[in-house]
Amino acid sequence: MDGGKAGLQNRQVSTFNYQGTCMTKTTKIPKATITRLSIYYRQIELLEFDGYRMVSSEKLAWLCQVNSAQVRKDLGYFGEFGVRGVGYDVIDLQAQIKKILAVNRDWNLAIAGIGNLGSAFMEHQNLVTRGFKCMAAFDNDPRKIGEITPSGLKIKDISELDQTIDELNIEIGVITTPPSAAQAVADLFIDSQVNAILNFSPTKIQVPDCCMVKNVDFTVRLDILTYKLHHEIGI
Repeated sequence: MDGGKAGLQNRQVSTFNYQGTCMTKTTKIPKATITRLSIYYRQIELLEFDGYRMVSSEKLAWLCQVNSAQVRKDLGYFGEFGVRGVGYDVIDLQAQIKKILAVNRDWNLAIAGIGNLGSAFMEHQNLVTRGFKCMAAFDNDPRKIGEITPSGLKIKDISELDQTIDELNIEIGVITTPPSAAQAVADLFIDSQVNAILNFSPTKIQVPDCCMVKNVDFTVRLDILTYKLHHEIGI
């Protein structure tokens, strides 16, 4: 559960201040807007890599498979960007979106459940380049505890989670355990003052309103694909 309806509503209300432009009234930012900002950011990175200096809202919209009005509306929540008839400065817009998404700094992660999925997550190359640092790994399997991961982390007993989180200033917890262990691990993270959890376990976890949870279930995406294959393509 994503922290309860009241907690979710509170988290969607944000005030931003960029380059002297401040939203003086409380503004609700749709979750879909935040998701699209992340997509815009990745496309802008590619544009910079390809040597683009400017990009129009139309081109950015085409790359992200939305319409240009949506791009302008999403960015408009956070201030004035770009020049009418000219477009957006690629480097400047990239920096602004990084600031909005708070990925202009490093974030410390701890992962619980070092099976195939947990191991693959830790070795994901894009994590480090985007400022997400896996600082600690936990499991309850005696055969795994004490092993060194390819990234150099020593797998710790889950009983050491609270102490380790305090020592390493862990800000985000990642759960890749079997469903039966997910809630207990979530409780450990919450008791250790970690209030942001990425849950890959195929079960919804119960958390207080102070905690933010994002659930990632690959089978849900597969269900969507099979629905579209059957009903839209006729397979």
